[in-house]
This record gives sequence, structure tokens and C-alpha cells, in this order.
Amino acid sequence: MNIRVFDSEREAAVACAQRIASAVAARPSLVLGLPTGRTPLNVYRELVGLYRQGRLDLSQVRTFNLDEFLGISADDGGSFRAYMERHLFQHVNLAPEHIHFLDGATADAEAECERYDARIAEAGGLDLVLLGLGANGHLAFNEPSDGLRARCHRVRLSRETREANAMLFGDDATRVPLEALTLGMAGLLQARRAVLLAFGEAKAAAVRAMVRGPVSPRCPASFLQLHPDAEVWLDPAAARALA
Repeated sequence: MNIRVFDSEREAAVACAQRIASAVAARPSLVLGLPTGRTPLNVYRELVGLYRQGRLDLSQVRTFNLDEFLGISADDGGSFRAYMERHLFQHVNLAPEHIHFLDGATADAEAECERYDARIAEAGGLDLVLLGLGANGHLAFNEPSDGLRARCHRVRLSRETREANAMLFGDDATRVPLEALTLGMAGLLQARRAVLLAFGEAKAAAVRAMVRGPVSPRCPASFLQLHPDAEVWLDPAAARALA
């Protein structure tokens, strides 16, 4: 992994937005994998700023979000689709037909996962995937377990993950859905380039396990050790256990 430690989360977010803008300039039809949660918020703000300055054109970019809660619709305020609309989609020139999302309101989770994997394959796979890191080492919603799923799948969320997403549900973790749909490890690891962001002391142990520990399903993010072009961008607090 190529590990970079920035002076601050804001500095990393600015650099990440510029990296995405450069990738789009080089390949206007870039296929981009996008996360949610607290970690990418500043990146999305910076991307909106670049667009408003005329320095970013997303009109040909295709996006695939990495996961969605199961059992809620896209117009539910707690859904990841609503999050993306609030923080990015409404503010830039992404074409609606180029935005791809898992349907959390589906009546057939397995069929929906198969559909999503097929759409990514039709797009040629992800060119660049932006990733966050769970405090328990999860990647997208691939939770620590005895074995990981390669393909898009239904997953039961851990208590830690539900607590981390409580901000979307009035800071009430009990309102966070128990299950979600998520891109599998193959979809993530087959992305041509991966950039993972992790900030704050709460992520330090997971960062160390990801970078220094064995490749293990108990730390799904550790599989990035096998990726040929993975970057890990940290602030000093998240990097403190690597010294």
C-alpha cells in the first residue's frame, strides 16, 4: 500500500478531490465507486467546490455507490441515496442515468444484488473506488467474519456499524436498519485504483490491522494489501499506531 499521512483531514480531502478531478480529466467517462458516512463528507464538499469553479465536469462520469440499507426506500432521509443527493448529486452535473444505486426497498435482495453486479460488469468495472474504513475494519459493509463474500450480497450489520451510522437517523442507533446490501470484496478489489481515507484516533487500531496485520476476513480492509494500486490516506491521529 502507498500510505500518506496528511497534516489534517481537510488537507487530505482537498488532495483526494483533486485526485478525482485529475482522473476525470484524464478519462471523462470514469467509473467511480463512492462511499458514504462521515469520512467522505469533506471530499464531497471539495468536489462541489471544484465543479462550481468550473474545474470539474462530471457529465460523462458513471457512479456506483458501495452499499445501501435494506428495508428503506431511496427517498427515506436516512438512506444512503438521500445522503448522496444532499452532499453531492444535487450540486454537480452528474447525469441521472449515470448514477447507480442498490435498491434498499427491493422485495428480492438476491436478485437486486445480481442486477447490481451485472451493471458494474457492463460498465467495465470500477476505475477508481473511494473507500472509508470502519473502526472494526469493515470495508463498504463487508463486516468482520470467518469468511467474506466476493459478490454483492445481503449483510447483517454489526452494533458498531449501526452506531457509526446513527447520525443519519437522528443519532439514534436503534433506528438504523439491521441489514444492508453491499458490494462484495471482488467488486472492491477489482477496481483499477483504490483510495482509502481514515481519520481520527478511533480508526488507529483498524488502520494498523489493515496495514500491518495478516490478510484476514476478521479485518476485511486488510485485503487491500493484495491490491496492485491502493493508497491509504490518513491524518496523524489515524496513523499513530503505525509508528
